[in-house]
Amino acid sequence: MNNQLPNLEDLRVFVHVARRSSFAAAAVDLGVSAAYVTKRVKALETSVGAKLLNRTTRRVVVSEDGERTYQWAQKILDDIDHLLDDITAKRKEPRGALRICSSIGFGRNVVAPALSAMAQQYPALMIRFEVFDRLVDVGAEGFDLDIRVGDEIAPHHIAKKLAPNYRVLCAAPSYLKAAGTPKAIEDLPNHDCLVIKERDHPFGVWQLRGPAGEQSVKVRGQLSTNHGEIALRWAVEGRGILLRSLWDVQPLIRSGELVQILPNYFQEANVWAVYPERLESSAKVRVCIDWLQKHLPRERLQAPMPPSRKVPR
Repeated sequence: MNNQLPNLEDLRVFVHVARRSSFAAAAVDLGVSAAYVTKRVKALETSVGAKLLNRTTRRVVVSEDGERTYQWAQKILDDIDHLLDDITAKRKEPRGALRICSSIGFGRNVVAPALSAMAQQYPALMIRFEVFDRLVDVGAEGFDLDIRVGDEIAPHHIAKKLAPNYRVLCAAPSYLKAAGTPKAIEDLPNHDCLVIKERDHPFGVWQLRGPAGEQSVKVRGQLSTNHGEIALRWAVEGRGILLRSLWDVQPLIRSGELVQILPNYFQEANVWAVYPERLESSAKVRVCIDWLQKHLPRERLQAPMPPSRKVPR
């Protein structure tokens, strides 16, 4: 029987390989060579005396023993993180790795500058920030925080509201001059609408809140995309009507490049920090959330309340 205890670094590398089903992808995540990843996994297999991963021509498959090892490895690494969190919390100086993700446009334009400032304030934090055009399963993909726009959040995750936000309807003056300005929500299907399939947004169906409550409208148009920044460019070029978050369109509305239409209708899309339940007591996660609540650029997020939300006096 092998009495050699598993090395923490070996456990960490193995967890990344198991999550990504790839030695090469794990190497990129960790910033090391594929040869180093292979060496560490082999060392772990020697320590536990079992084959943990099986390679096929296309991917890496976790064995039955590997599944059990993965569950224990994740718990051990989480416990180590909680130990370090508990100690550093008393010094009020967070340290260690912090993996954060967000959507592409919001992450690049809003979240990234705030994280850069946080890194200066807390030099012991090692921040890895990734952006995606899809919804991320925070816990399963190994992230600590997902900075998310939109109120659809799975019940097994914890969510802290960072800032209010909502999506509004807008179009370029050139489009409205050519096609006319919609007077009611029922007019939208007769217009060119710029439909976005981005993360978890339903494709081609706009759920809007207005004077009569929640309403759904099926829209279509010549142009559609999975990228919000592309749709925004098309809107500015006069190619159609856009439903987009205020953080993105408000500067263009202020400059006159876009015009808000049907102002009584909007879609709630607040900004949230979403994280797995196992990190509920994490000091570094708490520090990051507090920082973002204070340092997200308010000029991109604050706006007058839509008329339909105002409370009568």
